[in-house]
Amino acid sequence: MGRGRVELKRIENKINRQVTFAKRRNGLLKKAYELSVLCDAEVALIIFSNRGKLYEFCSGQSMPKTLERYQKCSYGGPDTAIQNKENELVQSSRNEYLKLKARVENLQRTQRNLLGEDLGSLGIKDLEQLEKQLDSSLRHIRSTRVIDCFPNDHNAEEKYCFK
Repeated sequence: MGRGRVELKRIENKINRQVTFAKRRNGLLKKAYELSVLCDAEVALIIFSNRGKLYEFCSGQSMPKTLERYQKCSYGGPDTAIQNKENELVQSSRNEYLKLKARVENLQRTQRNLLGEDLGSLGIKDLEQLEKQLDSSLRHIRSTRVIDCFPNDHNAEEKYCFK
């Protein structure tokens, strides 16, 4: 005849609680040992009492090696999720870097074209568009220069025909 189920709730009496902790701790350590011997399993058990005292059992070489092995195998736990987030972030950053790199190369090519370099690879339409862009920029610079020279004359731009 076995004992009935014990209701799981905190034991209020401090002495009874300590006795129960010691008995159950010893039972748990015994079960861990039996599991490691009978099933040839690597078992690690860590227990902290409410006073902060450490109790441990390790059937393998050492507790740190067992814990390191556990961390490497985290079975899709939080470490894997964190690693996936990091991989996504790295990929996103790489994509952004490649886009910005292409944009910088495009702007450098445009700058060389505006300076009159590397024009051999441009077609007729590209050259005409570049000419229009240069004419527009030149007009803008001239009108700005006239306005700066005659700040009080609101009609200076029209008088000197730099449009």
